[in-house]
Amino acid sequence: MKNILTFCFIFLSIVVFAQKTYQKEYFKNGKLKEEGWLFNEKKVDYWKFYYKNGNIKEEGRYKNGKKVKYWYFYSVNAIPEKEGHYKMGLQSDWWLFYDKNGNINHKCQLKNNKKNGYCLIYKKNKLIKASKFKGGKKIKEWTDFSSFRKENNLNDLR
Repeated sequence: MKNILTFCFIFLSIVVFAQKTYQKEYFKNGKLKEEGWLFNEKKVDYWKFYYKNGNIKEEGRYKNGKKVKYWYFYSVNAIPEKEGHYKMGLQSDWWLFYDKNGNINHKCQLKNNKKNGYCLIYKKNKLIKASKFKGGKKIKEWTDFSSFRKENNLNDLR
């Protein structure tokens, strides 16, 4: 019975003292640097990070202090740079990468921060090349879409 009461006291203490708070940090110039939720001093839920000029730098979700789900990254001039998925703090699944004008440059499948799967290269919004990677190393490359389509299951591109 004493163990049960001790457990209940500890559990209730954790519930009462563990609070989710909204955190904001500012640059010396007074502009917002970052904002988001903390739970037990770890980043959780949605966060935004900013450049000193006030433009958004990156935004996305955290779980237990690690990046998860879909994230967006921007240049200091507010042009998209890249966007993609995180799983427990590591880049995973499809990522889009943009050129300096905000057009898609390439999109790649990643696993544990490395290219792993297909990588499609674009020029002026037109597919010009495709590559296949395993563990960050290129294992095959195609320069025309018809040969790429013949050799691959296009359902893998989803």
